[in-house]
Amino acid sequence: MGKNFKMVAKTLYGLEELLAQELRQLGASAIETGTRNVSFEGDTGFMYKANLCCRTAIKILKPITAFNVFSEEDLYKRVYDMPWENYMSANGSLAIDATVYSEQFTHSQYVAFKTKDAIVDRFRDREGERPNVDLDHPTLRINIHIDRNICTVSLDSSGHSLHKRGYKTESTLAPINEVLAAGMIMLSGWSGQCDLMDPMCGSGTIVTEAAMIACNIPPNLNRDEFGFETWPDFDVDLYERIEDAALNKVRDFHFKIYGFDKDPVAVKKAKENAKNANLQDFIDFEVKDFFESEKETGRQLYMIFNPPYDERISVADISKFYADIGSTLKHGYAGTQAWMITSNMEALKHVGLRPSTRIKLYNGKLESKFVRYEMYEGSKKEKKQ
Repeated sequence: MGKNFKMVAKTLYGLEELLAQELRQLGASAIETGTRNVSFEGDTGFMYKANLCCRTAIKILKPITAFNVFSEEDLYKRVYDMPWENYMSANGSLAIDATVYSEQFTHSQYVAFKTKDAIVDRFRDREGERPNVDLDHPTLRINIHIDRNICTVSLDSSGHSLHKRGYKTESTLAPINEVLAAGMIMLSGWSGQCDLMDPMCGSGTIVTEAAMIACNIPPNLNRDEFGFETWPDFDVDLYERIEDAALNKVRDFHFKIYGFDKDPVAVKKAKENAKNANLQDFIDFEVKDFFESEKETGRQLYMIFNPPYDERISVADISKFYADIGSTLKHGYAGTQAWMITSNMEALKHVGLRPSTRIKLYNGKLESKFVRYEMYEGSKKEKKQ
C-alpha cells in the first residue's frame, strides 16, 4: 500500500476526541488532537478508508509542503515553484479553499485568488495552456492554511465536505449537520444497545445516522465521489478492496429506532432520506406530537433530538415550549436517557430538570449545549438505593 504520510482530519468543535478515537480504531498512527482537527499518519489505503468510514470528519487533507510567507509575493512565488504537473494536468480543473490566521494575510478569498494565479501561470508558462476553475467538481481541490507566517499547502482528498453523505435529498428548514448528528449520538454513548428515538426528527438526520452507527455501515458509502478519485495516482482496485472490507463489518441491529415529527411534510422527507440510505427497514417514522406522546415499551430508551432554538425556526412562546419538553419527559418517559442540543440557554432553564451532563458544541455558528437528562423509573433516590 506504500509508505505512511501525515494527514489532517478536520472536524467540528467538541468532536476532536471522538475523531481521534475513530482514527485509532481504524488503524491510524501518530495521532494528535488540535482544535477542530486531528493529525495522524497512514498510507494511501488508509486515506481512502478514513474518508469512507470516519463519521466525525469533515475533511481529510494531505499536506504536501509548508513554508514561511511574509507577503503576497512570497505566497505567489512559493506556490508557483511547486510541481503542480505531478498532481493534475493543464486541461484539468481546480478549486482552492483558504483559511487564514495572520496579521499579514487577512482575507482568505484573496489568498485563494493569489494561489490560483500562481498555479495557472505555471501551467501557462510551461505548457501554453491552463487549468480552469471549477468549484463544484474540480480535478484537484487544494487547501491553503496560513497560521501567522506559516503556509501549509494540502491536497483535499475528500472533495465536498464529508457531512454530505449522499442520502439527504430532502431537507427541512433547520436541518442538523450529519457530522454533528453522528457526533451527538457517539457522545451520548449509544451504539445500538437499545431503542433510540428522535421525537422532533425533521428530515431524519439523527435517526438515519443512528441506523448507520447501529449497523456499522460506513457513513460515506452513498457519496457520489471523493476528491482523491480524480487524482492521477487513484488506485480504484485498492479503494474497492477497502470498501468491501468495510462492508464485511456490517452487523445486525435488534432494537428499534423511532423518528417522530408533528409535521407530515417533514416525516415524508425523513422517510425519503432514509430510503436513499437503504435504511428504511431500521427506522419507524410517524406523524406524532411529542407533547402528546409517552414511552410505549418498558425497554430502555435513548432519546436524542434537536428542538427549535427560536432562531431559524420561530416558536410563539419558547419558554413554554421548553417547559413542555421537561414536563413530557418527566411524566411520559421514565427509564429514558434524553439528550438534546440547543443554543437557547435562557429557554433551557425552563425545562425544569437538572441536566446530568452539559457538553459545549456548535450547531453551525451557534454556540450550543448538548445536555443529558436521566429520567429514572420511580424516584432518583430509589434508583441510587
